[in-house]
Amino acid sequence: MMDASCQVQVRALDVQGEQNPLPARLYTGGEPGPKRDGLFVFFHGGGFVDGSLEGPDVFLRHLAGCLTSHVVLSSSYTLAAERPFPAAVEDAHAVLQWARKNKARLGWTGKRMVVGGIEAGANLAAVCALMARDRGGPPLAGQVLVMPMLDPGLSTCSMRALPTDANYGVADACAARYRDYLPNAADRAHPYASPLQSSRLKNLPPALILSAEDDPLRDEAEQYGEKLCTCGVPTTVRRLAPAPLQDESARNDCACKAAALTEIRSFLSALEAQATAA
Repeated sequence: MMDASCQVQVRALDVQGEQNPLPARLYTGGEPGPKRDGLFVFFHGGGFVDGSLEGPDVFLRHLAGCLTSHVVLSSSYTLAAERPFPAAVEDAHAVLQWARKNKARLGWTGKRMVVGGIEAGANLAAVCALMARDRGGPPLAGQVLVMPMLDPGLSTCSMRALPTDANYGVADACAARYRDYLPNAADRAHPYASPLQSSRLKNLPPALILSAEDDPLRDEAEQYGEKLCTCGVPTTVRRLAPAPLQDESARNDCACKAAALTEIRSFLSALEAQATAA
């Protein structure tokens, strides 16, 4: 059987951030043809301080290859070393606005936009859902949060229970990255920095939240899912089986696993079916 990712066209382009153009990649699966009704905008991980478009490239090739009703836009954003919070979230929201205005360049009809990301990028995706609601758009059909960083306080049991030996530096690394991203301590309580702390989670788009059994971010991911459900937001939360990683920080490796791809494809397909039936 041919690998679906081999049938994907990938195009480099620039999108408009809050202040400057940002590098991006557009993934289109299947045969060339009419515009796609769905657009999936994705933000990479890296703890707000590093990461690039290359990190989720294999994952997005597979996703675009098996979900040909969508085009996938992978965008970069301003990292904390250049400008800390709120630069990244303002960039992310600006990218959504740019995509809405540049449908023809993306081969998208403008019908459905879904935002997603992994780790720090999932934080930005969750915040984009809040910003789109608060700022009157662009309208979002859904949000996909893969192992999201949502708690700058690192207060969950899954984070605090990490072993302290040299092989487990995740908690320390997260703390250091949050210090760079949120140098002003008061910003740590801002809902656009910590969606988990937000008291206003109603009227948000349906969410798919994926964590992993061995991931220290799993508790904050699942707590956020519970809060969304309590606020009436249709939310699916899945804890995936652990996946062996050569590098403890290589969260994109986990996201590339078949289980996660299946969950995301099913979620986006369900949104498509709902829109068609409406």
